[in-house]
Amino acid sequence: MKSLTEHLWFDVPARRGFINFTPTIEELVERSGVAEGLCLVNAMHITASVFINDDESGLHHDYEVWLEKLAPHAPTDVYRHNRTGEDNADAHLKRQIMGREVVVAITAGKLDLGPWEQIFYG
Repeated sequence: MKSLTEHLWFDVPARRGFINFTPTIEELVERSGVAEGLCLVNAMHITASVFINDDESGLHHDYEVWLEKLAPHAPTDVYRHNRTGEDNADAHLKRQIMGREVVVAITAGKLDLGPWEQIFYG
C-alpha cells in the first residue's frame, strides 16, 4: 500500500485568511504514487480549518462577514476561554463551523474534485 504524510506550514499575515493550497496537495498526490485511494487533508492547529469550496473573492468576503456574525472576535471578554489570557475563543468556534479536515478521492492518480472545488486552509 502506498502512502505519503507531509506536514505543511502556512504564514497567514492577518488574524484570519484563506489560503488555496490545492496545487500543493495535487503535487503531493502525484509524488505519492497513489493511483486509487483517499487523500486526507487536516488542519493540525486547534484554531485552523480545512475546507473545500469555490476560489472566489466575493465568497471569501462573505465567509468573513458570516463567521464574524456567528462568533465575533470582540468583545473578547464575553468568552470564558479568553479568561485564560488568550483572545482566540472566537477562532475556536469558527474552526468548528468551517471544519477540521476534508477527504478527497484519488482517481487515476489525481484528486477527484468537482469543477469549481478547491482546498483551503483557513
